[in-house]
Amino acid sequence: MILKLLTHISRILVGLLFIYSGFVKLVDPIGSQYKFQEYFSADVLNLEFLIPFALPFAILLIVAELVLGVMLLVGYKPKFTVWSLFGLNLIFLFLTWYSYTYNKVTDCGCFGDAVKLTPKETFYKNVIFMVFIVILILGLRYIKPLISEKLASVSTFVSAFLSLVIAYYVLQHLPIIDFRAYAVGTDIAEGMKFKNGEEPKIHDFEIGTVDGDKLEEMLSKEKAMLILVPTIEKAEKEGLHQVSKAASKAKEKGYEIYVLTADMMMADVIYEENFDQLNAFKKEYNLPYTFGSCDEKALKTAVRANPGIITVENGVVKGKWNWTDADDVELN
Repeated sequence: MILKLLTHISRILVGLLFIYSGFVKLVDPIGSQYKFQEYFSADVLNLEFLIPFALPFAILLIVAELVLGVMLLVGYKPKFTVWSLFGLNLIFLFLTWYSYTYNKVTDCGCFGDAVKLTPKETFYKNVIFMVFIVILILGLRYIKPLISEKLASVSTFVSAFLSLVIAYYVLQHLPIIDFRAYAVGTDIAEGMKFKNGEEPKIHDFEIGTVDGDKLEEMLSKEKAMLILVPTIEKAEKEGLHQVSKAASKAKEKGYEIYVLTADMMMADVIYEENFDQLNAFKKEYNLPYTFGSCDEKALKTAVRANPGIITVENGVVKGKWNWTDADDVELN
């Protein structure tokens, strides 16, 4: 009876945790892509050949995490489900142990940007949930479909289908829930302040030019538009033309336009006053605006697009768009 009770408790806790963990990453799969790229990098796991596959790997893992959580709750294929959860948690356990032991990845991204845990906290969280999963293995015979086998199977396939639809939508647009420091409504200046001895939520954000950092100038503008191009080489060329059109409309409405990039070659151009290449780029994509250098991680955190658009009014983020939605940019 004790094992049966512990099995039911573990079933609910593990199922809900995996659904929550999967969902908060599903709304922003590119964030998980960046995290896997970090794990695969030369100075972490040294698996650089896997970096090009980081996004499909992230989506597969996210969907598996969420769907397995659903399967556990509804009781669909319990043996397959529980052992799959064991394998998945084993992977998480290794990654978080590695992060904790070698201090390589200080945020594993286990709950996306929704909940921030230290490597130590995340590792021990996975240890505790491994205990619950072992209980599920021991109590497999007590895991039955909640209502019927058919309803359990339908629930599983519906959750898998909806997960893939959400992932596709988010990749075409932007995260449907923004847990990051640059969410709409954020006061950028406030986000850059140290509070209660804690690190500021926004850091390494600047608009570096040969004339100095233009960030304070931008924050003081009544209306400003930021065009973010983390890496010019990987930017969608069609996207650059689309954001150019949006910038032209914004300029007509009195917006000050800033183009931010982390591209090292372009950054050198900006700082060294060798403007031939910069002017050629501006002309090709009709972007005759202030160009500034900014940290790549900051740009990728600010908007999950390359290029992407952010509108700022008196230092407050008012809107964010992927270049695919450049026609829908709202201007005041």
